Amino acid sequence: MPTVPQLSVPTIAISGSEQRFPVRRIYCVGRNYADHAREMGHDPRRELPFFFGKPADTVVGGGRVLPYPPRTTELHHEVELVVALHQRGVNVGITDAASMIFGHAVGIDLTRRDLQAEAKKSGRPWDMAKGFDNSAPIGALTLGIPPTSGAISLSIDGEVRQRGDLKDMIWSVAEIIATLSTYVELAPGDLIFTGTPAGVGPIKGGESLRGMIAGIEPIEITFEE
Repeated sequence: MPTVPQLSVPTIAISGSEQRFPVRRIYCVGRNYADHAREMGHDPRRELPFFFGKPADTVVGGGRVLPYPPRTTELHHEVELVVALHQRGVNVGITDAASMIFGHAVGIDLTRRDLQAEAKKSGRPWDMAKGFDNSAPIGALTLGIPPTSGAISLSIDGEVRQRGDLKDMIWSVAEIIATLSTYVELAPGDLIFTGTPAGVGPIKGGESLRGMIAGIEPIEITFEE
């Protein structure tokens, strides 16, 4: 009989602690900033948020040098506020959503944009465009409820490419949690990427990225040449 695989749970750092946060699932919200919706060719009128996912083991911490992903010539960056949950909940009320939150961090939703465009054109799933290896870089978690306003930005080799403010989110963190919990039962270890501001664009081999949100530890990664 073949040896049964021994698997470990992916984890992310917690600021000021030697403990690490175990990751169960990763949910992502699409088009949650009006300017980004416009730049992607969509009407930013307020509509119910929609969700997609990434495998838990796509998580990667900061300070890493990552291989450039295969099967793409259009790797794009999307800086986002990420919230981490520590309670179980289904059909969560908006006023109860804050109690679900363990902490928050800066994340980068890496996207193989050319594969995503092909999938959209063909009416196929986005999985290979969003859920590839190392596609969810996340900085250390700051404990507690995230801010509702504050600068969010991403720079490449020191040049700012994305810039926005958390207050420009179409759906608040509480609304996102409440809505998502009507589709699935949320549980400890879940992460939610809450959307990205305008300015998404390509990444080249050898470039270094820095994602920042005011008051939160930044995330930095570099891609191999």
